[in-house]
Amino acid sequence: MSRKEVQPRVDVYARITDRIVAELEHGVRPWIQPWSVANTTGRITRPLRHNGEPYSGINVLLLWSEAVVRGFTSPIWMTFKQAMELGGHVRKGERGTVVVYANRVTKTETDALGDEVERAIPFLKAYTVFCVDQIEGLPEHYCGTPAIVADPVERIAVADRFVVNTGAVIRHGGAKAFYAPASDHIQMPPFESFRDAGSYVAVLSHELVHWTAAPNRVNRDLSRYAKDRSERAREELIAELGSCFLCADMGIVPELEPRPDHASYLASWLEVLSNDKRFIFSAAAHAQRAAAFLHDLQPSMNTIGEAA
Repeated sequence: MSRKEVQPRVDVYARITDRIVAELEHGVRPWIQPWSVANTTGRITRPLRHNGEPYSGINVLLLWSEAVVRGFTSPIWMTFKQAMELGGHVRKGERGTVVVYANRVTKTETDALGDEVERAIPFLKAYTVFCVDQIEGLPEHYCGTPAIVADPVERIAVADRFVVNTGAVIRHGGAKAFYAPASDHIQMPPFESFRDAGSYVAVLSHELVHWTAAPNRVNRDLSRYAKDRSERAREELIAELGSCFLCADMGIVPELEPRPDHASYLASWLEVLSNDKRFIFSAAAHAQRAAAFLHDLQPSMNTIGEAA
């Protein structure tokens, strides 16, 4: 038997989860890292494929984290083959970054009654990409200075339109931000109580992700949110990730400092992730669906799909 045949298959779920757990154990939320370092100042975006299409779901976290750890400044990533097809080549000795492709295959089976039924089987495929910073010989537009980003006032105007287009009921008052499922409204502290407009949008985007959970939207079960600490932590992780996705799409810096009620979830996140190697993938997928739903409510904005 060959070495390849006896070598156990790498558990992609475990490898990626273990990396995120290690960062959380050091008090680092990997989904907010890109905006806490100088090398991305003024450049707020999701990681991008070679064709400009944004990555989504768990791949956003993986590539954000890798870019920060290794000091990459370009948001664009591509496979070895794609680089060659564009006339470039990966520099010798460069190490790639693992991302994943999630999908389902349909399998026909026979049930207990002898009837043929189709069953969707999810699968995860890992592949390797390289940041443009690791590649030479690409066309100039891949390697040039990033496009000038919109000024803060313009970004806030875009965010305001985005929120209005969702149709969410937003009320102001009090000292806490939350989504109330019973009345289906978002409660926000007064605008002037926030550090700046960007901070207000960042918090509101978090609550908008909670708002998408309603049965007539993406139908994410919140029935145990108030009763079960673990379920509450799960939903808060989904909202944190979704908020970061939305903020990146709108060019807004997300909540760099966790709110007091969210900081307390760190231990719960570590517990859930340690016991369920697939949860971070599920949370990222839920966050992506929430963000995609909110984008679909926009009349003239490009929707970022669910495919990783």
